Amino acid sequence: MLPWIQLDRATIPGEAGDLRLKRRGSEFSIMLGSTELMNSRLSGSEEALATLSCERIAGRKNPTMLVGGLGMGFTLRAALSALPQDAHVIVAELVSAVVEWGRGPLADLHNGTLDDPRVAIHIGDVGALIRSKKAVYDAILLDVDNGPDGLTRASNDGLYSHEGLHAARSALRPGGVLAVWSSAPDRAFTRRLREVGFATEEVGVRANSKNGARHVLWMATKR
Repeated sequence: MLPWIQLDRATIPGEAGDLRLKRRGSEFSIMLGSTELMNSRLSGSEEALATLSCERIAGRKNPTMLVGGLGMGFTLRAALSALPQDAHVIVAELVSAVVEWGRGPLADLHNGTLDDPRVAIHIGDVGALIRSKKAVYDAILLDVDNGPDGLTRASNDGLYSHEGLHAARSALRPGGVLAVWSSAPDRAFTRRLREVGFATEEVGVRANSKNGARHVLWMATKR
C-alpha cells in the first residue's frame, strides 16, 4: 500500500491545533491531530448538504447562500451545480491555507469553482459573519466541525448554542434554511433547533456509497 505523504500544515487561527493535508496516490485527506476531517473518496454527505438545501430554496430569485467551511470543495461544487446563475455564494473559511490548497494540490477536486463569478471567499469566522447580518441569506450551510460541537475550534461551540442558533435564524430570510453536517446524531441539538423556532428535519445520508458510514444532516427551516 502506498504511504501517506504530508503536503502541508496550517495553524487554525486562535487555536492550538493544526490542519494537515496528506496525499496517498490520488487520495487526499485533511487531518486534525489523529482525526480525519475529510477524505477525497468520501463526498456523498457533503454534496447532499448542498443539494438538499438547494431543493428547499428552489425558485427563489437571486438566492444568497452562506457556506461555512470550504474543505475539499464538495459542498460548494454541488451547490453551484444546483443553484441558478443569479445566485450569490459566500464561502467563509477560517484557515486561508485551505483556500490555497483548493487552488493548488486540490484544484482538480474543486474543478474551477473558486473562480465561478457567483462565488465570494471570506477569510474569517463564519459565526461572526452570521451575527453581523439580518435577513440576508436564503440558506446557511455549516460543515466546520464533525458535528454540533467545536471540534476544530472550541469557540465554534457558540454556533450550535441557543444564542448561535438565534443569530442564524435572524440572518436567514423567511423560509430560509440552516443546514448542519454531522458525523453522528445529537438529540440535544435537534431539540435546540426546535426551541429557537426552526422546523427541523434530521436526515441520514451515506458518506459515499450504500456501504459507507452514515452521517446526519439537519435541515432547519425558518418559520
